Amino acid sequence: MARIAGVDLPGNKQVRIALTYIYGIGDPRALKILEKAGIDPFVKMATLDEDQLNKIRQVIEAEGGIEGDLRKEISLNIKRLIEIQSYRGLRHRRSLPVRGQRTHTNARTRKGPRKGTVAGKKKATK
Repeated sequence: MARIAGVDLPGNKQVRIALTYIYGIGDPRALKILEKAGIDPFVKMATLDEDQLNKIRQVIEAEGGIEGDLRKEISLNIKRLIEIQSYRGLRHRRSLPVRGQRTHTNARTRKGPRKGTVAGKKKATK
């Protein structure tokens, strides 16, 4: 298993797929990184030697914006929105959809499970 940017990459996958295990690297960015490093994207991760892994590491470090740094930057951006009390910040604070989706129905991922019906209702007696 190769270790890049603090992440263990699976050796049985193609290099272009394995790089997507790193937070902040998707398919298009992985292909650009491999192109700059001069490595075939379809070769398996286990077949890469140490020199090729170092080339990949250098390209990733030069581009920046992955793993912990990216997570920190995103969380700071959200905190800033909350502090300045922008509309998006208020939506984040209330755990509601931020990008204009409807909430009358749907939005269950952000809002959480449905609240049950009122439990204090009295049933009709016979």
